[in-house]
Amino acid sequence: MVQVLWTSLVLLITFRESVSQEVNCYSRFDNGDCGDLLGEVTIEDCCLNPHYGYIGADGKCKFCGPASWSEWTTWGRCSVPCKEGVSQRRRECQGQGKCPLTSSLEELQKLTLETKVCIEPDCCPEHGQWSKWGEWQPCSATCEKGMRKRMRTCTEPPPRCGSSCEGPSEEEEHCVVDRVCPTHGGWSNWESWQPCSGTCAREDLPRPTQRRCRSCSNPPPSSVPPGDECPGLGSETRTCDELPSCPVNGNWGPWGPPSSCSVTCGVGVNEMLRQCDNPATKHGGLPCSGSNKGTQICNTKNHCPVDGQWSQWGTWEECKSNRGNIKCRKIGGQQRRQRWCEHTGFGGLTCEGKITDYRPCFDIKSCYFDSKLSEWSEWSHCEPPCGEGVKRTRERKCIPNLSGYPEAIGYPIKAKAYFEGEPKVNCTLLKDTKETLACIKVPLCDT
Repeated sequence: MVQVLWTSLVLLITFRESVSQEVNCYSRFDNGDCGDLLGEVTIEDCCLNPHYGYIGADGKCKFCGPASWSEWTTWGRCSVPCKEGVSQRRRECQGQGKCPLTSSLEELQKLTLETKVCIEPDCCPEHGQWSKWGEWQPCSATCEKGMRKRMRTCTEPPPRCGSSCEGPSEEEEHCVVDRVCPTHGGWSNWESWQPCSGTCAREDLPRPTQRRCRSCSNPPPSSVPPGDECPGLGSETRTCDELPSCPVNGNWGPWGPPSSCSVTCGVGVNEMLRQCDNPATKHGGLPCSGSNKGTQICNTKNHCPVDGQWSQWGTWEECKSNRGNIKCRKIGGQQRRQRWCEHTGFGGLTCEGKITDYRPCFDIKSCYFDSKLSEWSEWSHCEPPCGEGVKRTRERKCIPNLSGYPEAIGYPIKAKAYFEGEPKVNCTLLKDTKETLACIKVPLCDT
């Protein structure tokens, strides 16, 4: 038992990076994203908790738990905007160690990339053509220079399926009216506010004021033809309302003692508090900069519980019955299969559910049956999932005619019956049939 536990621990902490490497450790891992930064520790200490994550040397978030496949992404966009193309989805291996069944690049592509046929609406976008330009509109100015424009419509012919015409629908050009325009006066920019007449407000005197000016010179009004003077005043005054009593800036007092570690296993944080009272802020002085709370990383050096995970179900065992030999007979039996709770350690929870599964069955191994053709299977995914020569298939097979057997057996509750063993079927008159279609517009494989 000790040897098995130690082997599980060694597998659990086998990392791609060096375990002594300092990394940023996070208390939350969510499908490839790290959250809630704890601080910088070694990978070994961070992964004392198998639910944590850390940023690896490649800048990606790594999972501390055992290696497993992520969920499939949603199916991507169709590779064409109309008619038939393909859609793809992906997944990746997350966690420590290697995911199963990745012995070759071709097998890895099948496990991480899936491709299926997609059919978009048959209406493909087509550009329209412009009509002839309309007449020029009147000039926008009543004196000297202005602009005029003309328009055309996307109607000869109009576009199809959400497309449009290429180019602008309007055209502009300069125009000139034979009349001199008057120049109206314009204000210059305001000058900067002059300094306040005091630096602190006193209760026994009026508040200090400040003044700024501008001039009617941007541009000055013309004489012939006469232009308008600038509207409004050339100066303005305001009170210095923002002046406070003479300020006292705040300063932080000493840090209080740290709290207990936020976790009982793995890596957590201590919290410390301080007060802005050395001295306190007065009369509008600046408050203390920064936070009144501080944290520092703490390490319990205790491994967190590792909850168990079910293994894959084993193969179904032989179909048997307590009524004796049932081979080639329409007498139901029972099969069982088993699985095991793996990786449990450090006081973690055991797996929930049954370790053994049962189902009703009939033993038809090496039994003679008449044959029939199965229904067409569903179309397969496109294989290979990327590149050239991609195809999909479906098939009909010669199968035994089992219509004489009941579909469900059992007492008091009936359940679907399964057939155990390879029967002998006369398929001389019925042959397996397979159909193959090419998958079109499949993207090239990643390098």
